[in-house]
Amino acid sequence: MKRSTIKAWFLIHKWSSLVSTLFLLMLCVTGLPLIFHDEIDTLTGEDYEASLAGPPSAQGGVALDEMLQVALAQRPGEVPLFMAFSQDSPLLTVTTGPAPDAPGGEMTLMFLDRSSGEIIGPAPTGGFMEFVLQMHTDLFLGLPGMLFLGVMGALFVTALVSGVVLYAPFMRRLHFGTLRTNRSRRVRTLDQHNLLGVVALGWMLVVGVTGIINAFADPLVDNWRNGELAEMTAQYAGDAPLDPASYGSLDAAMASAKAALPGRSPQFIGFPGGDWSTGHHYAVFFQGDRPLTQHLLTPALIDSRSAQLTDARAMPAINQALMMSKPLHFGDYGGLPLKLIWAVLTLATIWVLWSGFLLWLRRSPAKLERRIDEIATGAARGMPA
Repeated sequence: MKRSTIKAWFLIHKWSSLVSTLFLLMLCVTGLPLIFHDEIDTLTGEDYEASLAGPPSAQGGVALDEMLQVALAQRPGEVPLFMAFSQDSPLLTVTTGPAPDAPGGEMTLMFLDRSSGEIIGPAPTGGFMEFVLQMHTDLFLGLPGMLFLGVMGALFVTALVSGVVLYAPFMRRLHFGTLRTNRSRRVRTLDQHNLLGVVALGWMLVVGVTGIINAFADPLVDNWRNGELAEMTAQYAGDAPLDPASYGSLDAAMASAKAALPGRSPQFIGFPGGDWSTGHHYAVFFQGDRPLTQHLLTPALIDSRSAQLTDARAMPAINQALMMSKPLHFGDYGGLPLKLIWAVLTLATIWVLWSGFLLWLRRSPAKLERRIDEIATGAARGMPA
């Protein structure tokens, strides 16, 4: 590799790292408790599912129409927005709002026990975990914050790729994993930075790419709704949205959806007028029936007045990638052992980011050319410096 090429990659690595470091450190620190959100909810008494015993809510119990009425009785004057099913217990959730297109801040989430037909209570509002989640996802800025963090994720991936490009020539004369403990403090920090970076490289790329996809969740959903969803429901184009009082039986709609997609479990229902449906349909989202496909969703659109199937088809690949990226980003699909691995790798990433910042603080313009030469010729074992 030419010296000029190495210098260009070095500057790409330097500035892509520096610009994003502060925000990446924030994402790592806030991401740590989010990895263990289930365990934290259990410790704080907010894990309602842990106290319920019985078959999963997606497999049966009290009629859905009856469960919906129980929830709406708690929020008079509001309309249903979502109904979600647990795959492990009778826990069922219903989200309501003052209008079908209510923003997130006006929604109310309630927990119900489908085995008994009783309401457990509303979801806790505020609290530490909600604060951490919002900081991690959008910096309390909504979509602009999400997109900004997506750009920081792209810079992170750029820094990783450029770091790998520089690592190969740099290690030409050193064994993999060499830590030159007899050299200066800067060299020791550099070796630790490089070693942890290359060891955790695969994981950091996965988390970085899935973080970028998650940051663009809202535009991806909008693109699906304005594209494929509009195509699936073209016959309803121009019709006024249904009044919530005109909604038909939810149980009949679910029966039509299951007939269209047999052998799958429903994950949630989007009610008419929301982002995940149209003004005329119940959108029943089914998940795959195997561990590798349980996060891949297929919607069945059911006319909310007649309970007849309109269409059912898999979402586009990019939206499926969005569904897969969320559990992969937090290691939330392999139980506690995988979460512990995710936590250790997050701590390693924090050290890589911090050590890179320290190396920048100790920079010297006079040493830049020497640093380029060291990469171009390969790092030397050398004597104490």
